[in-house]
Amino acid sequence: MTSIILALVDGSAYSKSVCDHAAWSAARMEAGVDLLHVLDRPGARNSDLSGAITLGARTALLDELATLDEQRSKLLQQKGRAILDDARAIIEATGQKVVGAHLRQGEFVETVIEQEGSASMIMIGKRGEEADFASLRLGAHLERFIRASHKPVFVASRAFKPIDSVIVAYDGGASSQRLVDHIARNKLFAGLTIDVVTVGSRNRETEKAQENAKAILEGAGLSVETTIIAGQPEAVLADRVEQNGACLVAMGAYGHSRIRSFVLGSTTSEMLRSCKAPVVLMR
Repeated sequence: MTSIILALVDGSAYSKSVCDHAAWSAARMEAGVDLLHVLDRPGARNSDLSGAITLGARTALLDELATLDEQRSKLLQQKGRAILDDARAIIEATGQKVVGAHLRQGEFVETVIEQEGSASMIMIGKRGEEADFASLRLGAHLERFIRASHKPVFVASRAFKPIDSVIVAYDGGASSQRLVDHIARNKLFAGLTIDVVTVGSRNRETEKAQENAKAILEGAGLSVETTIIAGQPEAVLADRVEQNGACLVAMGAYGHSRIRSFVLGSTTSEMLRSCKAPVVLMR
């Protein structure tokens, strides 16, 4: 088995979708799925409850807090193993192979980067287990993770739908070129209709860039459409998703036009939250 998909599961509402998308991707890529659940460092969410306690009571309370921390740690590990077991069952029920299931503790981004190894793609949900902090986690952790990872990142939507087309956000930059090359080589996209969308003015430069992208993709045997649309990237892509239905959005994480500020700027979180389709981000 040559390809591995690293699927990140946390027990949130998105975990099943991550597993479903991972199984779909694994079947197309002839890949195995490696599961990872990351626990916070001990005490990461705890405040200091002992600092203002009088000396006489402090030792006893510290002992009690230490016992509670130990119990909490054991429960979180049990929960983590249960999450991994459930994820394995979902993926194996589709006939796909789970090659590993890992429970790790540490800072999320650093831990995933350490684990990604030879993975061909990282699969992650749009929101995490802490629903109240979903927008914060999405804006901070996901962008940091995309910057740090050298792998394509597949951001799963809330629920899986069979995918028959791919919308490629294409601006002609280096990241977009790498994305097109990746799509041409990767079995994940085989047999899917590819819609190459450039947001901007129609001119010879944008037309030539799209012609080059189309030639590469058609050379790989893919069915390709090209579109140039004026407007704001987030609005254009959202409309395109609504029109196409069961689709996947693919885009480079770095660009040289407005796509750059769209992907890396303040609208990143809003795009990933509001877009109903899964998104593949490529550095």
